[in-house]
Amino acid sequence: MSNVTEKTTVNLLGKEANLHQQVLASFPLCDVTEDDLTQNPRFCKLLVLLAQHMDRTGLTASLKAELEKLCFCWCFLQTEQNLQSQRRQWLRTEVLHRGLQEMIQDHHVRKAHVTEPPDQNMCFRRPVNKTTPDLQFHETMEKCLLVAQCVRQLDPSSATNEEQPFVFGLTPRHVKELTPPDKDVQRMRRALPKQLENHLRQKCLHLLSYYQPECETESEGLKTVKLSHLSALLDKEKTRAESLRGTCRENAVLLQRQSQVYLCELMKCIQLLQTLILDHRLKIQTDLDRSKLDYLEGKCELVLQKLKAETVEVQLDTYTPDSISAHRKIREKLEAELKACRAEKQAAELKLTSFEILGKEFKALADEYCRLRSEIENKKWALAELTHVKS
Repeated sequence: MSNVTEKTTVNLLGKEANLHQQVLASFPLCDVTEDDLTQNPRFCKLLVLLAQHMDRTGLTASLKAELEKLCFCWCFLQTEQNLQSQRRQWLRTEVLHRGLQEMIQDHHVRKAHVTEPPDQNMCFRRPVNKTTPDLQFHETMEKCLLVAQCVRQLDPSSATNEEQPFVFGLTPRHVKELTPPDKDVQRMRRALPKQLENHLRQKCLHLLSYYQPECETESEGLKTVKLSHLSALLDKEKTRAESLRGTCRENAVLLQRQSQVYLCELMKCIQLLQTLILDHRLKIQTDLDRSKLDYLEGKCELVLQKLKAETVEVQLDTYTPDSISAHRKIREKLEAELKACRAEKQAAELKLTSFEILGKEFKALADEYCRLRSEIENKKWALAELTHVKS
């Protein structure tokens, strides 16, 4: 049985000629020769099975995966530390650059708000040198910053090997010629740390005044002490704000979930009410409608009877029995005359209809007849008037 297994393993892995070479290649650190493998076939089989679970260095597959994972984590930590270092360096440079720009901006603002007192004796005024050390310091620093910014803009890109064309033919060397004299630059560099420190201190004091307005009336020493603890307080407030923000997010998620649960329960209640309405109320709706109809009919009949009674009461208050009977007779006579007039109108309409059947020639004769009748009536009237005048 064991011989059959060995032959099956050999057939699966390849020919016997290169089996020993494959085993030796899989374990280069093992001091084994091809003769040893030939004399010990079971040991060769064991090495073949081990080669499926181990690499050339003797590590198992799981251990190798863990080591690769640890190496990846270590590389990631190194990259993260390098990134944080680069980020801190960039932030330090950016803070210094913005601080210098703010100093220049504050200088321009102060310069714009300074007003000279009016002088009545302008002709006897002694010339004054307006270039003060503070003004020269800020002008030198502004020029240096502008020159450095222009040089940086004019430098070709380091990301490509191709040289980019310069703007208006200017090169960094042309711009560097505008740098202030070395004496002024050295004087500016010596005074820069103190000026920058004062500027940053003023910014910190403004931040402290904004954060704690009550400290504006305190002494400089107490402000300095509070200023040394300001970063810790801001970190504490930032941590508190982040905690509150996280709590707000959690509350928002909880509120959303509760709203969804509430809406689900509300929908279930609505469905239950619909079921109650459809299953219970509709069964007695017919009886309710019939009772309501009977009630409305009775109420309508009562209103009609009340209207009749009010009409009779108004008639009794307005007319006497004799006038009511006279009005009734007049009404009957008028209705009879109206009936006769309607009958006469109907007969006339029938005659007109029969006349219209005769055509347009009869219409001309009827018009001529009407004209003659009108003339006869006029002559009769005139004759009667003449007879009345003679008599």
